[in-house]
Amino acid sequence: MSKLGQLGAKLHRGEVSYDFIGHRKIWFTVSLVLVAVSLLGLFTRGLALGIEFKGGNEFQAKVKITDHTVQDFSDAVKATNAKDLGDPVVTTIGDGAVRVQTKPLAQDDIGKVKAAIAQKAGVPVEQVTSSQIGASWGQQIADKALLALIVFLVLVFAVIWLYFREAKGSAAAIIALIHDVTITVGVYALIGFDVTPATVIGVLTILGYSLYDTVVVFDKIRENTRGITGSNRFTYSDATNLAVNQTVVRSINTTLTALLPVGAILVVGTWVLGTGPLKDLSLALFVGIAVGAYSSIFIAPALLAVFKEREPGMQALNKRVTAKKAQLAAAAAATGAPVAVATAGAPARSAVKDAPRKQDRPAGTAPTPAARPLKATGSGRPQPSRKPRSKRGK
Repeated sequence: MSKLGQLGAKLHRGEVSYDFIGHRKIWFTVSLVLVAVSLLGLFTRGLALGIEFKGGNEFQAKVKITDHTVQDFSDAVKATNAKDLGDPVVTTIGDGAVRVQTKPLAQDDIGKVKAAIAQKAGVPVEQVTSSQIGASWGQQIADKALLALIVFLVLVFAVIWLYFREAKGSAAAIIALIHDVTITVGVYALIGFDVTPATVIGVLTILGYSLYDTVVVFDKIRENTRGITGSNRFTYSDATNLAVNQTVVRSINTTLTALLPVGAILVVGTWVLGTGPLKDLSLALFVGIAVGAYSSIFIAPALLAVFKEREPGMQALNKRVTAKKAQLAAAAAATGAPVAVATAGAPARSAVKDAPRKQDRPAGTAPTPAARPLKATGSGRPQPSRKPRSKRGK
């Protein structure tokens, strides 16, 4: 078994653990900083909306596609120096056509761009088609995307509530999803990538991924906290922390497995192809998957623990666990034996019970056999007690 596998097995059994829930103030602070930076970039720089959302011009021409087609046509269009041209978006259609998208252009500039595309493609100007995309169509896409996001969040809240019978779990999951979307959109604003329909698809996809990882952790939390108020072994935060430790290796493996191909697509779409839907989709997926894994490990379980421990039953449980820890500490101080208090991985053990452990015996000595109970006789000499004949074994 690999070292990571051995670590995962120890985490699952509770032999080793990291206090994720105990350090929740650190994770909350990191998330607040990331969200603040994202909102600052969103309100100061804004989103670079693609042609589908704000309108513009689109040109298409038939050409034999090569490795340099995108860069060649992009340079040719930029060389026209058309007014308000911006950064043209050049994509290939199959292996026999190229498409160029620009910001809204004046009629004279449209002619210049068509001529440049025709010259680079080696075809007559009449074979270069052009069309204008109105901003109203893009507004319809934006409205439908926002509606889809709202419906998704409502359904997520309802499904988690019905599955876990826990409204607080739904609230924690929704807050984590909003956290993921805000950071992803903020990265787009800070980097300046165009927001296209592919971006919207990527954002909706990462919501599903983040939710999947969160539900897995919540399911383990439910398993660990079933009937927890009827005992005094550990608190809700301890049980939640155990659940996170038991699933963290799985979350890391799943995240890395997903990030590797998405990262490869991002590299190809950004530095090889330059522009196009691959770059827009892969950036949203890459950032969203990474942030979603972070929120499912550090944010959502900690929020659930905070919400649950405000309940009177959980507060009473915390008092009982604290009292038991104090009792075990006092017993350990009286006997001089170490005490094992309840942790996220194992229940507490009695100090008196654990005092004569095997490792405490001197080396090379055999364990002392248990003495038979003695009773005093008439002569004053203690004799071994005997069971009545009716209770003796045959």
